[in-house]
Amino acid sequence: MKSVADLLAEGVAGRGVLVRSDLNVPVDADGAITDFGRIDASVPTLAALAQAGAKVVIVAHLGRPKGHPDPALSLAPVAAALADRLGRHVPLAAGPDHAPLGGDALARAEGLTDGDVLLLENIRFDPRETSSDDGQRRALADELAELVAAPDGSAGAFVSDGFGVVHRKQASVYDVAALLPAYAGELVAAEVAVLTQLTASTERPYAVVLGGSKVSDKLAVIESLAGKADSLVIGGGMCFTFLAAQGLAVGTSLVQPEMVDTCKRLLETYHDVIRLPVDVVVAERFAADAEPRTVAVDAIPDDRMGLDIGPGSVERFTALLSNAKTVFWNGPMGVFEFPAFAAGTRGVAEAIAAATAKGGFSVVGGGDSAAAVRALGLPDDGFSHISTGGGASLEYLEGKTLPGLDVLNSKGQ
Repeated sequence: MKSVADLLAEGVAGRGVLVRSDLNVPVDADGAITDFGRIDASVPTLAALAQAGAKVVIVAHLGRPKGHPDPALSLAPVAAALADRLGRHVPLAAGPDHAPLGGDALARAEGLTDGDVLLLENIRFDPRETSSDDGQRRALADELAELVAAPDGSAGAFVSDGFGVVHRKQASVYDVAALLPAYAGELVAAEVAVLTQLTASTERPYAVVLGGSKVSDKLAVIESLAGKADSLVIGGGMCFTFLAAQGLAVGTSLVQPEMVDTCKRLLETYHDVIRLPVDVVVAERFAADAEPRTVAVDAIPDDRMGLDIGPGSVERFTALLSNAKTVFWNGPMGVFEFPAFAAGTRGVAEAIAAATAKGGFSVVGGGDSAAAVRALGLPDDGFSHISTGGGASLEYLEGKTLPGLDVLNSKGQ
């Protein structure tokens, strides 16, 4: 696939460039961004294009507005954050009722001068973005392409730099890339390089750490990696379905009953690879002020729910990770947002960082894991790579075709 470096070498001064970024950041009830990770990761490509004189139009989304405008999911706070980091004004273009396209967007795009940056309002406010109808998506892609067309009608360029959405066949990810000269941004190129290293030249011992709430969300990656890894550590809410599969009582902990038989099969097939907690931290209710209590996994009270792995589990998992040469981590070990139940995630993260400091190659697979690293105040440079795309990373490791990458590869070298 062609890279943004190739585009810059061709020359972008005065040329319209549409950039699909992943700016889907958490925003609190007051409209304040609580994690700037994805914004910061998007800046290098945007800055390089603007500094080279491109007329940059950014397409992005926030949350899941289901195809209609929702003021609570406006990209206005993101525009302000980008302006601060880029050191230049970043206006937000929106048509009537917050629509991402319309007269305002086209007029603003046509008024851009060399080095200007424009952010479109949340592209998912337009139902065509996520439509399963090819014609609807292509119609939206045509309108996006028009924003960066030259006055003489010649096409602008498209840069795919939102790795967190490349597994989606959506108008601003797939269809516009098929329509315009397309290039991989610095972020996407870096993510692909890291995941290629993780899959093609894995140095052993290879440890995989999986957390999160549901086994069903991680089943495909468990089946894909269990046969490749030397150890597969399972924590988070999903561990309770595995414990139930071992015949243990798990109180009121989160369990997927329909996945118990699947977990039994996985434990039988990969008994020498899958590693489960030996103790957990339980509470009477799911709340930040709930009183924590550490119990063995075979002694979970009937009226308690597990909200974190315990210190014995952290010790066990740390021993497994201490000599790992390659580590992939996706999913927290507990409810890290609650301080009383964050120790498990912190302990495992610190173990991965320690393995990295000893020369290991570690990848934090985006999503809640990346958020946990920042929320717990752990240094980003303690890991080899922190991905911006949790779902995309998992699907890549599962061996699935990612439409947003597939279309870039189809455009040639």
